[in-house]
Amino acid sequence: MPELPEVEIVKKSLAKKISKKKIKKIIIRNRNLRFKIPLKFEKLLLHKIVKKVTRFSKYLILNFSDGSFCLIHLGMSGTIHLIKKKGSNKFTNVSFYNSPNLPKKHNHIEIQFKDFKIIYNDPRRFGFFKFIENKKELINRFSHLGPEPFFKNFNLKYLLKYFFNKKKDIKSFLIDQNFVSGIGNIYASEILFLSKVKPTTYAMKLSIEDCKKIIYFSKSVLNKAIKKGGSSIRNFKNISGKNGNFQKEFKVYQRENLNCLRNKCAGKIKKIFISNRSSFFCNTCQK
Repeated sequence: MPELPEVEIVKKSLAKKISKKKIKKIIIRNRNLRFKIPLKFEKLLLHKIVKKVTRFSKYLILNFSDGSFCLIHLGMSGTIHLIKKKGSNKFTNVSFYNSPNLPKKHNHIEIQFKDFKIIYNDPRRFGFFKFIENKKELINRFSHLGPEPFFKNFNLKYLLKYFFNKKKDIKSFLIDQNFVSGIGNIYASEILFLSKVKPTTYAMKLSIEDCKKIIYFSKSVLNKAIKKGGSSIRNFKNISGKNGNFQKEFKVYQRENLNCLRNKCAGKIKKIFISNRSSFFCNTCQK
């Protein structure tokens, strides 16, 4: 599933291509995504001018010049491909995960501009597109979500208040979007390793220093992943022909039974399941 860094890469790629561009045509080949696309969707987007592309958490937001929006969530397997009318379309994926080329199946939505089009591909159909009429409706749509790690209100006071008397493990908190938006399974394991916190530790038992480290490394890990182009896991390329290679930086994720990479630590990386998700940690330096 694309996490915050991967969605940020998609946002940046799209922003370069579709900002200030007018939508000429919309083709819906399959309306049955996570939420069914209404029949009026094409009419609502037709002739809209994309003012800018933004992101909140794992959501892409097309900001239109008339004050309306289109919310896009990529779900588990969604990718966006850019197809030019002229020139090479060797690599079409605007991010670094899944196929670098446009697959033949599961191309559900096509948005056409003057010289190119973008196509939404999603084999598992857990993603969705939603038209938002105004800023107030957009704010309400995100009201149940916690702050991003980059926000000022993701701070020590927030964590201590949220964790008070909570008998819930810290790994589950980090992937809970109601607590903090944008951190997924991969990055949660990396953040906890760098913080020297065992993923099964109850939030209520974390020290002030533990919380400070979690705040710091949440920002640090996600920033580094964005700079590295996300975590492709597989070695695919995006439309610029570049690899996403944060997976080369993994300290624990998918390193089960390997030696801990921390200096002077003799531990091994172990894998357990928390909330039905795989979690990786060092059995020695994460307490």
